[in-house]
Amino acid sequence: MSPRHLRRLLAAGTGLAVAAVVSGCTTQPSPEVAVRNFLLKWQDGDYSAAAAYTDGDTEKVAGALEDTRRQLDLAGLRFSLGPITQDGTFAEAEFEAQADLGIGDPVWKYTGSMPLKEGPRGWVIQWAPSVIHPDLGEDERIAVSYDVPDRGEILDRNAEPLVGTTEVTAFGVVPAGMEDMDRGMAELAELLGEDAGPLLDRVRSAPPEEFQPLVLMRVGEVGDELRDRATSIPGVETEQLDMRLRPRTAAPIVGEVAGTAEHNVSSRVAGTYQAGDTVGLTGLQNVFQQRLAGTATTKVVTLDGAGGKTGVLHSWPGLQSGSLKTSLDVRVQEAGAAALETLPERGYLVALDARSGEVLASVGTGGNDDDGAFTAEYRPGGAFSIVSYTAALQGGAYSPGDTMACDNQTAVGGRTFTTPNNTGLSGTPDLATNFSYSCTTAFAQMSKKVSGEAIASAARDFGIGGDWRLSVPASSGGFNPPDSAGEAAAAMAGTDQVEVTPLSMALVAGAVSNGTWHPPQLVSGDEAANLHNGSSHRLDPEAVGHVQEMMRSAVEASAADADVGTEPLHGQVANTTQQVRGDETAVQWFVGYQGDLAFALVAEVHPSIQLWDQYAVSAAGSFLQQLPYGYVDELAEQSAPVGGAEDGDQSGQAGGGAEPSATPPEAGGAP
Repeated sequence: MSPRHLRRLLAAGTGLAVAAVVSGCTTQPSPEVAVRNFLLKWQDGDYSAAAAYTDGDTEKVAGALEDTRRQLDLAGLRFSLGPITQDGTFAEAEFEAQADLGIGDPVWKYTGSMPLKEGPRGWVIQWAPSVIHPDLGEDERIAVSYDVPDRGEILDRNAEPLVGTTEVTAFGVVPAGMEDMDRGMAELAELLGEDAGPLLDRVRSAPPEEFQPLVLMRVGEVGDELRDRATSIPGVETEQLDMRLRPRTAAPIVGEVAGTAEHNVSSRVAGTYQAGDTVGLTGLQNVFQQRLAGTATTKVVTLDGAGGKTGVLHSWPGLQSGSLKTSLDVRVQEAGAAALETLPERGYLVALDARSGEVLASVGTGGNDDDGAFTAEYRPGGAFSIVSYTAALQGGAYSPGDTMACDNQTAVGGRTFTTPNNTGLSGTPDLATNFSYSCTTAFAQMSKKVSGEAIASAARDFGIGGDWRLSVPASSGGFNPPDSAGEAAAAMAGTDQVEVTPLSMALVAGAVSNGTWHPPQLVSGDEAANLHNGSSHRLDPEAVGHVQEMMRSAVEASAADADVGTEPLHGQVANTTQQVRGDETAVQWFVGYQGDLAFALVAEVHPSIQLWDQYAVSAAGSFLQQLPYGYVDELAEQSAPVGGAEDGDQSGQAGGGAEPSATPPEAGGAP
């Protein structure tokens, strides 16, 4: 039995067996008995027995009833008897029909009627095609047609499509051209490595003269031999189509699209989809599947002998597909991708609007399935000093002018800390200088006056380890409150107790730029993406003001090569080491902002070459150079999105729209 037919198990006698049925009789004593017996046999699929209660040719009537079930590809059929009017030897009987069109399709309910006459055999039904349906004429048949809307687009903030056109080959059939439908569909399914059931279900009920696309394959995957073998099956044809399937950029966010018969979709997604439909498998394409795909308008139609449509018996309007506007900017995406090409190994970049948390770019070098820009968790090293210095300053433990030795190595709480290049600063530099040169040992020593709870509180203020979420997998990182002096020192220096993602650090940079931390946004102005997303909140203005000054000094001292553009660049540079995918790896960071453009860039580097170049700094400069001229000024001229600093405590998303059709999965973990 096809999965399509698992939707209902229909009791054959329901509604018809209220009164006793005379069985084994060759004559029908009343119109009611004749009609009941006819409907019961039709409902049971005993077509020859049903035909015996009519005055028509038994073989032809049985064939017409069986053809109707096949043409509609019914999962079930149920009847109930209506009123009967009698005038002498003639009668008219009404009945209610419920035809289950199968999984993903509606139940067709209609009122039918049939004339009867009394003769030597008792009461018999006067056969005509209108017994099946009142509007079915001679030499007509029934079919089910589907009008599938074009898939909606996913757009960037400037309405630029994020999904490019892909040329695909549609393998399908013209049902009327098939000599043996069951055999032909089995051969096609085997050839394409698909399940024959869903393909056959779609074809059985389709208009016989119309091409039915069933399996979509990208042109590069289809060779001449495969095409020739497929079209050698009677009724099988192919068509070349241009469809928006492949992301132009931000592939892990945008997601993959496939035809439902491709990639064994039925086992990978929830929902009732039919062969030939497009389904989002990952990313926004999956989360917003219902909006982007819409649903087909389903019609039960009548066709003439040539396959031409003669009428519509019933129609179920589908949902029109719609587009999805994101906060991404193709131009920023392209600039980020070009910048990461300069890295020796894997790297990620996230850029956002500091006034709102709207993500402008999410870029990685690990391929289309690599969502590490949102999910890869690293130690921040000295980049965490943006947070830990805020904790030190807002609690009054330190002021920017305080001094602290920057030795190449120091011990706190039984743990040893070393500067990244194993060199210190002479004299007793002030805190701002130590920040500028990302002095790990000074950061560790500062923990003696900054409590673990103060650091944890600052981490929460900056959203690290927070409960905010996006429509696609994303991690906020995590912070483990220190229980000892050594752990507090490691947390202050960012070498332990804390893990962050490029996204969470871009949010940190945005919070310093704007003075308010905002949760990230990806689908702008849309309630559909308004998950449990945290709230915007102001940071301590005095402490943030000092950190802003330090981040500017850090660029001048340690990242001058990245200081390009019309606005001054603020940032922090960091180098640390950790296990990444099982290998000891040097991790370099640049976290900063220019105007309202905040970003974080992380580069994985083999430890043997980590001191050769500041790869993250160089890539950050390349990123800013690759942006369109005046982009930062252009961003500043745009009105602040909902949720900006002026709005105080705001949810991270706003607006209205359709709800997502899937719950975004949890994400996060070591890269």
